[in-house]
Amino acid sequence: MDFNRSQRTCPAGSFAYTIRAGDTLYLLAQRYNTTVNAIIAINPGINPNNLQIGQVICIPSAAPPVPPCPGGILYTIRAGDTFFKIAQQYNITVDALMRANPGVDPNNLQIGQVICIPISAPPTPTCPNGFLYTIRAGDTLYLLAQRYNTTVQAIIAANPGINPNNLQIGQVICIPRS
Repeated sequence: MDFNRSQRTCPAGSFAYTIRAGDTLYLLAQRYNTTVNAIIAINPGINPNNLQIGQVICIPSAAPPVPPCPGGILYTIRAGDTFFKIAQQYNITVDALMRANPGVDPNNLQIGQVICIPISAPPTPTCPNGFLYTIRAGDTLYLLAQRYNTTVQAIIAANPGINPNNLQIGQVICIPRS
């Protein structure tokens, strides 16, 4: 079996997976919603009783399953992510994150795994002297103030309780007219 991920090509409908301590084909089959026999079939010559840490195998699934996420947003796990870091980033509790992702082991997050971030919808602000704007990736109050010919202070004043250092994608704010 080839242990080098860069030289391992998996057939369509599967993805490469690097064996880690504690992995078994049974656990991988459960985690990726497949069977042990399907994993063995797509990896000719694999010895299911002698998996090696660092060994790269193919898992027969186009991608890990995507959880349902009503009222929330889907998030793809990246290197270094923990439930604690994600909860801080989205200003939610670890408990809320765990409740939104039953069956996800927070101590065994996988890069590329998709989880649900529960977002409680804050009340939509009123904006009698301006217009409502939905925050997009890369937005800052400074950039919005420049774009819409106003000031950061005016935006903050029009949005009581806004945290200018923690704008959330999808957050709706009021942009006052000058």
